[in-house]
Amino acid sequence: MDSSSDILNAKILLVDDQAANVRLLEVILSGAGYTSVSSTQNPHEVCDLYRKHRFDAILLDLNMPHMDGFQVMEALKEVETGGYVPILVITAQPDHKLRALQSGAKDFVSKPFDQAEVLSRVHNMLEIRLLQRKLRDYNDVLEQRVEERTAQLQDSYRETIFRMTRAAEYKDEDTGLHIQRISYYCVEAARRLGMDNDFCDKIFYASPMHDIGKIAIPDHILLKPGGFAPDEWEIMKTHAALGQQILLNSKSPYLQMGAEIALNHHERWDGGGYPNGLAGDTIPLSARIMNICDIYDALRSKRPYKPAFEHSRAVDIIMHGDGRTQPEHFDPAIWTAFEKGHELFRDIYEKNAG
Repeated sequence: MDSSSDILNAKILLVDDQAANVRLLEVILSGAGYTSVSSTQNPHEVCDLYRKHRFDAILLDLNMPHMDGFQVMEALKEVETGGYVPILVITAQPDHKLRALQSGAKDFVSKPFDQAEVLSRVHNMLEIRLLQRKLRDYNDVLEQRVEERTAQLQDSYRETIFRMTRAAEYKDEDTGLHIQRISYYCVEAARRLGMDNDFCDKIFYASPMHDIGKIAIPDHILLKPGGFAPDEWEIMKTHAALGQQILLNSKSPYLQMGAEIALNHHERWDGGGYPNGLAGDTIPLSARIMNICDIYDALRSKRPYKPAFEHSRAVDIIMHGDGRTQPEHFDPAIWTAFEKGHELFRDIYEKNAG
């Protein structure tokens, strides 16, 4: 359907208490080819009619008894929440024209009617109205496409994360369940800190990449059954910076946070961590959350140098320390959140223990 057809098929409402005026406007409009012209002589019906039909143009007489055109316009503003009411007022009083425009009318038609003026002003109003609708529809379609593309990008980012963490699993058979648990720990900790949904979503997908740098650590060190020699430990510690390098400079918000976590998740609140000895809130929040979650899971898991600890033992170490791990290693706010919600960590571990 072309634009001229759209205009001639637009819905028009005539509002005038004088039957003769209504009839004359109907003749003018139908003679010009307009196909959907309705009318009422009762201004109290206008709002209900507009709710039902959403007219493209309303030709509204201003001088009516009981409820004048100005009152009708005020009532229509409450019905049309979008803010645009397509009103073309009918008036014989010049001083009413400016007041009508200030009250929300878009144009006016003078009495007595001039056929050319009526048709010109109606056509112009409908052309603007239909263009607005096309623009709105286009914006709706564009918004939908943006949402779809955003969802596609998020799926792509998440697929990238899945592939990268799968690569890490091939290096260490224990990694798979560990990274599943880490996601849930980090989200619970973030929620207890009052973080918004966007942060929680990002840390859920970013946190499994914290040890991605271990891909670059030689197997004879990474999989060594005993403790590390000093030089081996120095190589092992490089996995933090290597992880950041792998994830750096991505447009993905997940990989950006992943790089942040990878580099900083072994930093400590008291400044005693690595690789850069950061302290306090100079350590990114995501990494501070990751730190306590990683420590808890490591305590619960069997390692070449230790057995798997029960939940109560792991909590006691984090709360009171054991020499290797101390309370001052953790952000006090996160440490407190863990203290109050550690049962959730227990539940996550037991549900995903394999």
